[in-house]
Amino acid sequence: MSSVDEFTLIDLLNGGKQTIAFQRAGGVETGIGDDAAVVRASSDSRWILTCDTMTEDIHFKRVTMRDADIGYKAMASAVSDIAAMGGTPRYALVALSMPKSTPVERVRAMYDGLYECANRYRVVVAGGDTTSCIGGVTLTVTVIGETEPDKALLRSTARLGDVVFITGFTGDSAAGLEWLLGKNKPAEEWDDDPELKRYPGLIRAHCRPEPQIEAGELLRRSGFCHALNDVSDGIASEAWEIAAASNIGIDLIEDRIPVSGELLEYASRQGKDPLDYMLYGGEDYQLIGTAPAEHAVELQTQFKEAGLPLYLIGYVHGEHSGVRLVRSDGSVVPLAKRGYNHFTG
Repeated sequence: MSSVDEFTLIDLLNGGKQTIAFQRAGGVETGIGDDAAVVRASSDSRWILTCDTMTEDIHFKRVTMRDADIGYKAMASAVSDIAAMGGTPRYALVALSMPKSTPVERVRAMYDGLYECANRYRVVVAGGDTTSCIGGVTLTVTVIGETEPDKALLRSTARLGDVVFITGFTGDSAAGLEWLLGKNKPAEEWDDDPELKRYPGLIRAHCRPEPQIEAGELLRRSGFCHALNDVSDGIASEAWEIAAASNIGIDLIEDRIPVSGELLEYASRQGKDPLDYMLYGGEDYQLIGTAPAEHAVELQTQFKEAGLPLYLIGYVHGEHSGVRLVRSDGSVVPLAKRGYNHFTG
């Protein structure tokens, strides 16, 4: 599988298997290729459907997450896809595969975390499945959200002249993961290590990311948001997805991308550029999107009144395809589309 990247594999598995006409007849309005699918539920309602999987030793290790964090993050990552469409999460189905030797208390803790996140975002866990397996623990969460007709926010609707915005700090989760891997201490021993408490914000960002449901709903209600994506693979990758889907170019302005104080300190200590974590980290689950420049101030005002941050970090244009970075010194450099890929080694 190392010669096939994740997106090529998705197309290989699904391309041509069902016609657009067949899907439309079944009520699918937005299918494979966005953060979630949008299907017609009734004349005045649309369901938003998404599915996310977390696998032991791929998405989490005993040294990077406590068991309750695993469940919390599994739910949060699926709920974030609903936020990225501007929807409201409603229901979830949960599938668990685990070795027969898995301690019951470990699974109980995972589900405690999962329900903590579900309850926080008012998601009803309506069912699921459990099986044994010969590998590590795998937790899959399907979430069903809701929105009004023609209100779902897609990646493919950025327009020339839009500004690019983001709803909060990125890069913290990737730095937190790096810090925990470097310490290599089992999660049950974290409380005994004062050094691990040096970066609580980075660890929290990795273990307990917060899907931006309130921000997504505000963006939908405002009527100003064009394209939207959640930051699961870093700013560069998500901006690339918007640019490719919308057939436009995006310039990100380095000095306008917000950075947390903990990330600045951590990156300095590691001798690294914090921008690398922000552009090419992931799992922060902030929202990145575009809006008409003439409504940018009004949109920021709405966010401020709601007690939410919104940062303008770039703009859309037709001078080139893809994504570039405008550096502090005025130079402009192309940004590669990177981010984690499951099938390219």
